Amino acid sequence: MKKFFLMLIVTVVTALSVNAQNVLDGVYVKENNPARRVIPYTYLREADVMWAKRIWRHIDLNEKINAPLRYPKTGDTKDRKNLINVMMDAVKEGSLTAFDPQDDEFTLPMTQEQFSKVGGADSIQIKVTRAEPPYDEYDSTVFRAFNPDDVVQYRIKEEWFFDKQRSELKCRIIGLCPMTLARDQEGNLIEGGQKKLLFWIYYPEARRIFANAEVANRFNTAQRMSFEDVFQKRMFNSYIIKEDNVYNRRVDDYKVNPLDALLESERIKQDMVNFEIDLWEY
Repeated sequence: MKKFFLMLIVTVVTALSVNAQNVLDGVYVKENNPARRVIPYTYLREADVMWAKRIWRHIDLNEKINAPLRYPKTGDTKDRKNLINVMMDAVKEGSLTAFDPQDDEFTLPMTQEQFSKVGGADSIQIKVTRAEPPYDEYDSTVFRAFNPDDVVQYRIKEEWFFDKQRSELKCRIIGLCPMTLARDQEGNLIEGGQKKLLFWIYYPEARRIFANAEVANRFNTAQRMSFEDVFQKRMFNSYIIKEDNVYNRRVDDYKVNPLDALLESERIKQDMVNFEIDLWEY
């Protein structure tokens, strides 16, 4: 009888452990996005490009349409991550290369030690007063961590070109750089809303990682997209901050007023649209 009860207990415990290991948070196993393969770019010859223009943009994460790039906040959910966490995790594990924030030509890769200090993350020395006599001060080391949720904008470097072989005006993203509000050495926000570049990534290298990272679909959870879909289908809003020019200057260098800078951004965008239209005759 004792052996019977002992075998029964062992069976129940084993069944419970097996069930715990086979818990499925949903009604089916997600296999689409985690196993997606990147569609390679169409082969392009130099002779096929009859016109090209390099553009730099800013994506403001405070705009509602860009919310899928900013959410979920760190640790909110396990089935997906926001864009900055996808990028930082890939760099930490070595599957993606981070480049110096001032190098948008991707010639200065950052080391893991340099990357660990991104966003002001570092060990700092502070003065602490003892709570007991003699109440003197002593140095204490405090680690200040970087919060990925502090990212407020992304800078995009892209190339617009007209492919005469296929008669198409196309765009290919070259690089992506997260930005946060600038802080001083003590971690306080600098007045004026200044932004700080964190690091650049080479977008073609990140395409495979983005293709396997899910993005929320507010209309249909069963048809979630990936970050690759968001960027390739241009499902974000942005404004132009610079076009390649002989002076190598940004829009706000010659349009100081924010409204004038925004109008100049729209003018550059409209000029590219008009260029494509003017290529056709009916």
